[in-house]
Amino acid sequence: MSGAPSFFPSRTLGWYVARMFLIRSLVILLLLVLVLQTLDLLGESSKILAVPGNGDAQVWYYASLRFPQIVARFMPFSLLLGTLVTLVTLNQNSEIITMKAGGMSAHQILAPLFVASLFVAGAAFVFNERVVTRSTATLSAWQKAEYAAVPIDSGVRSNVWVRSDDALIHAARVRGRGSLATLEGVEVFERTGSAITSIVRADVATYGSDGWNLANARRFVAADGTVTRLGNVTAGRGVPPDRFTLANVDGDSTSFWALRSAIDELRTAGRPTQSLEVDFWHKLAAPLSALLMPLLGAVAGFGLARSGQLLVRAVIGMGLGFAYFVADNFGLAMGNFGAYPPLLAAWGPFLLFLLIGELVLIRSEE
Repeated sequence: MSGAPSFFPSRTLGWYVARMFLIRSLVILLLLVLVLQTLDLLGESSKILAVPGNGDAQVWYYASLRFPQIVARFMPFSLLLGTLVTLVTLNQNSEIITMKAGGMSAHQILAPLFVASLFVAGAAFVFNERVVTRSTATLSAWQKAEYAAVPIDSGVRSNVWVRSDDALIHAARVRGRGSLATLEGVEVFERTGSAITSIVRADVATYGSDGWNLANARRFVAADGTVTRLGNVTAGRGVPPDRFTLANVDGDSTSFWALRSAIDELRTAGRPTQSLEVDFWHKLAAPLSALLMPLLGAVAGFGLARSGQLLVRAVIGMGLGFAYFVADNFGLAMGNFGAYPPLLAAWGPFLLFLLIGELVLIRSEE
């Protein structure tokens, strides 16, 4: 090679390390998926077969829908174990000592693993977008039907709640979309502060230029329990039909760009979007967590193998990986709860363990 500095001193060596890492990670992933898929089928097959008409075909159909979810969830963990196995093997065979004797730094030794992990992260993002979201949506609908035939969506929304200033509007059913939307079984809870002062009820409400027109409305006054007939009245001024007709969005079942559009629509309609924004950013952070695994597991590759601490180093690397997964789930929970901003909830654990991994790697090399 030329005298210019290179992060990859040897293409052959880089491909050797990357291939070893990818093969071991793939084998570990397949073993994990096989075991977890079997355990999952043991728990769910009885529920599937309990439905009249279901048989072996439905069990295999469930397995085909569950398989992508298990692969996506345990892919980072398989990369962590693949890193540990690869680096422990290189360390035991004194190959890492040879690389360092040739002038390679710890980051140069790990560079092939980072490049391979970046490739896996890109493949994981595409896999999540094209396969996992669709299988999750299908499986979720099937599970809601308790593994029976999934009913066709009629477009009718039920039990919808919308806030209008201090009032709460409840519709038992919502039919149609846009200006043709119709509310059935309407209740308008008029409040002063947090106390309900009266309830306006109507069988039907249609959308007009100045709000929702309630036909044959009745008002129940909480203070004295009286009921007054109001006739046709208008309520919910400034509440567009989209506030009622927008369906609930599941971030796990929605692709990246579709989720971005859904968040914009819900925000425009005045719906809360905190949890969906967390899911949106996590769709990027989750695949990129593959880049962290070689860094967190690198502690197993440095230090003398004959020192008797190789197993301890491997356990430390595994512990760092588990700690990341715990922190990631904690961040998602706090983001969905509203305690953390969406960006912090999705990216905070990634950045934190990136710094921890770099610190541990530098100390290990020293």
